[in-house]
Amino acid sequence: MYFAALLARTEDGWEASDTELDDVETLSDLADLAREAAADGADDTVLVFIEQEDAWFGVVRVDGEDDPRVFVSDAAVAARSSYGAMLTDELLGHDQDDEEDELDTLDLDGTEDGYEDEDEDEAATAVDGPDGDASSDDAVPAGPLGESAILADLGVSEGRLLALDGDALVTIADALGAAEVLEAVR
Repeated sequence: MYFAALLARTEDGWEASDTELDDVETLSDLADLAREAAADGADDTVLVFIEQEDAWFGVVRVDGEDDPRVFVSDAAVAARSSYGAMLTDELLGHDQDDEEDELDTLDLDGTEDGYEDEDEDEAATAVDGPDGDASSDDAVPAGPLGESAILADLGVSEGRLLALDGDALVTIADALGAAEVLEAVR
């Protein structure tokens, strides 16, 4: 299962809303959804939080009409879920049209058939190949991917973001002063 929420910064603080990503197929769709959540206009900062059962989390930041900025805590794990794959593909510059057939094999619960019973070493082998080396240019790196300083100006330093695990979204929301509004939609 995954959890997704939008946090929109307003003059009065942060406003949170949970969101379904069923109709979101691209990062552009996700950015449009975030812009619609902006309360006072297109220049507001909106954060999209996506989390899958403490396995990985992603943050997408949309500031007005600027291109969205993305951070994913564990790209190799996230790439096995449809929503994580959307983010990692964008970050790695993969063409989503070429991978559409591959994404059709992913379950919405975030796992590809056969992965849920594997341990991390086996999952890494499935992504990297039997020797632990990337088996192609399309290999997804293990670990964080994207802009780790995405929240630095909002009070979450790059180092702190990289060190997060467990319930990372609550920690981020707490640093932003938005823990209560996030918890209300959770």
